[in-house]
Amino acid sequence: MTGSPLIQPFSDTAIKRAVADLRQGGVVAFPTETYYGLAVDPFNPDALSRLFAVKKRQTDKPILTLVSDRKQLAQLVRNIPEPFQTLMDRFWPGPLTLVIEGGPGLPSLLTGHTSTVGVRQSSHPVARQLCSSFGSAITATSANISGYAPAVNAGEIIHTFGTEIDLVIDGGTTPGGAGSTLIGLENGRLQLIRDGVIPFAEVTAAVPRYVR
Repeated sequence: MTGSPLIQPFSDTAIKRAVADLRQGGVVAFPTETYYGLAVDPFNPDALSRLFAVKKRQTDKPILTLVSDRKQLAQLVRNIPEPFQTLMDRFWPGPLTLVIEGGPGLPSLLTGHTSTVGVRQSSHPVARQLCSSFGSAITATSANISGYAPAVNAGEIIHTFGTEIDLVIDGGTTPGGAGSTLIGLENGRLQLIRDGVIPFAEVTAAVPRYVR
């Protein structure tokens, strides 16, 4: 599998190719601090449709995103709630995804037909360079067919998707085990949406005023 022309070892050349693919509506697999993810341009409805088709994913399920820095958040959200500012200071970059009220005009496929969007800043060097080089947020949904285990290496991705995706940036084997922790805010209180790498108790300890 590692001999596939779709797999490119992490390098500046691979990142440039990935950025070009993303700008043309392509699907790129890349490593994160949890699993491999699938990136498309989150503001391109056609690319999002292709992503859902590749993953065989129900269209009412939102797609998580990555930003390279907080400046890119302005592309996605109206404002950042106070407790989330603190959580970003404490846990970003890292495996904590925050679900925030989305800004105007986000594609409905991205938000799962809700008003919110999940976003995090990855601590993985490949993910960070890809996002920074693209110059905009990217999607970071797990590299798997919906309902199956996410991929932790490049070979698994090719085995699963073959030529349905455009590129795999090979950054070695990722830790796997658990995804990012998903946190929302409901009526001014933190809400655990999905268990993940960072224990919820550790999250709530950082902002005790916003615990139920």
